[in-house]
Amino acid sequence: MLVGVLALQGDWREHKLLLEKLGAEVLPVRRSQELDQVDALVIPGGESTTMSNLAKSFGLFPALRELVKHKPTLGTCAGLIMLSDKVQGAAEGQEFVGGLDIESSRNAYGGQSYSFEADVEISGESERVAFIRAPRILAVGKAEVIASLNGEPVAVRQGNLFGATFHPEITGGTKLHSLFLASIS
Repeated sequence: MLVGVLALQGDWREHKLLLEKLGAEVLPVRRSQELDQVDALVIPGGESTTMSNLAKSFGLFPALRELVKHKPTLGTCAGLIMLSDKVQGAAEGQEFVGGLDIESSRNAYGGQSYSFEADVEISGESERVAFIRAPRILAVGKAEVIASLNGEPVAVRQGNLFGATFHPEITGGTKLHSLFLASIS
């Protein structure tokens, strides 16, 4: 199994290392032809406006939008924003991949100084994760909530798509990535 990690910007290296630790072969993805090679994709955290602008500049949106229709895709933090069908606080003209039937709000927990770690339950097990300039999930359409914090959804799944407002790769959490890898056939 070959898992791509969108390597335009953000903490893609941390995802790569975690996926390799879990036994996956990983390809950093920067071009649309690399998307054709992968069995699944991770869209990492970072800055969603910058990520969107780079994806647009590199002509990646058509290939990304096609990939998420058929292949397992995990988006964390900015990656969740990129997968969201609706986004509050988007920059003017900002494009998204879409596909995940949720509404998210960029930087809803506040700026960098409001970042925090917390324990969330994923697949019945608690693990420590980091919320860094994290988005909030404001509304969940067809997606299933797979993790929550203080009664708010913080991770969802809809078919082949996974999204989380947090960064498990920074704290060494493996539950979300393991669930994602198990979905790859």
